[in-house]
Amino acid sequence: MGTAAGKRVVSGMRPTGKLHIGHYFGALENWVRLQNDPEFDCFYFIADWHALTSDYADSSAVAQNTVEIVTDYLAAGLDPAKSVIFQQSLVPEHAELHLLLSMVTPLGWLERVPTYKEAFENVKDKDLHTYGFLGYPCLQTADIVIYSEDGVPLFVPVGEDQVSHVELSREIVRRFSVYYGLNLGPELFANETASLKPARLLGILPWNREDPDKFRGEVRRKAVEIGIDNLHAKLDLFADWFPYKPPLVEPQVLLTRTPRLPGLDGRKMSKSYGNAIGLSESDEEIRKKTKVMKTDPARQRRTDPGNPDVCPVFDWHKLFSSEETRTWAAEGCRSAGIGCIECKAKMADGLIQWIAPVRERRLEAERNPKRVLEVIEAGSAKARVVAKATMERVREAVFGWGKKRAEVLK
Repeated sequence: MGTAAGKRVVSGMRPTGKLHIGHYFGALENWVRLQNDPEFDCFYFIADWHALTSDYADSSAVAQNTVEIVTDYLAAGLDPAKSVIFQQSLVPEHAELHLLLSMVTPLGWLERVPTYKEAFENVKDKDLHTYGFLGYPCLQTADIVIYSEDGVPLFVPVGEDQVSHVELSREIVRRFSVYYGLNLGPELFANETASLKPARLLGILPWNREDPDKFRGEVRRKAVEIGIDNLHAKLDLFADWFPYKPPLVEPQVLLTRTPRLPGLDGRKMSKSYGNAIGLSESDEEIRKKTKVMKTDPARQRRTDPGNPDVCPVFDWHKLFSSEETRTWAAEGCRSAGIGCIECKAKMADGLIQWIAPVRERRLEAERNPKRVLEVIEAGSAKARVVAKATMERVREAVFGWGKKRAEVLK
């Protein structure tokens, strides 16, 4: 694939094992669509470090699960010739940027993350009182913005329930960029009075020779408080004396509408609930599992009419059945002309037909595990080229070693 196609997309999944159809319709279907759009360069990864944020006590399955997920990526239609498919831990720059972002991220921001609170309420079999779990939004932010490039819009494809995660990443990047992307021009230090007017406009003390760094710190604190745009607006004609060149690009939400696909029991589809259909399920397993799916509770008897709009099986019909079959199922349900067993069997026919090519691609990848490793290693090498360039820019913004070296060696 090329680079800098105009827009860049980054997304990933934790290695929890083989993927199911919920993963496909919730993310992979959209990832495939994006990789086939020449407007986008796509970076899709396996977040193996993220697996440790909650499962650090036993990491024995992470390596195999990583292979399984990449196998499913390929089965779903991701193409290493069109997307960069890589493993998070093979690009160590993620960890370095995570460290730097964590230095400026307020503790309160992390403690207020809804999923952090929910996990403490719901997860009882793991000790989540660790920095790794608390700080995962910093790592998540690093995973995204390590693929920043000046002038290239950066997108994260998410559903509405995940928009808040991207917004937190934007806030972390914004704060980081204020500290390390806002500079003070030499005009401010020409003499003792040069900074008087800008300081008065910002409501801070001007620069003085006795404590030269205090003024810089006050300007940056003000920028963090009111934002760069407001800072420049307040400075008016003096805005050019405070140039802003952010070292990282703020990610944007690429809102993805995902179809409703409840689990076999009507709850959210999840492997932990045992209510999912895997991408590698056999026809026999599919028929066995779908035969016991929850249906409209109003249909207690075969002769009771039902409502397809509240039936999980009909949600599946919308994805896997033809228009003719959907009409047959809806009318038959409302009139009690068909039973739930017939309805589920007909839906299973469509699901089996849909999953067949996906399963075949998966079996092909399973027969050639070396190719899966080659995809991971080649993709990680490509990703690292971009990540290294980002970190060179970030290190210079934070420490200024290139500038210092030039001063010393001139």
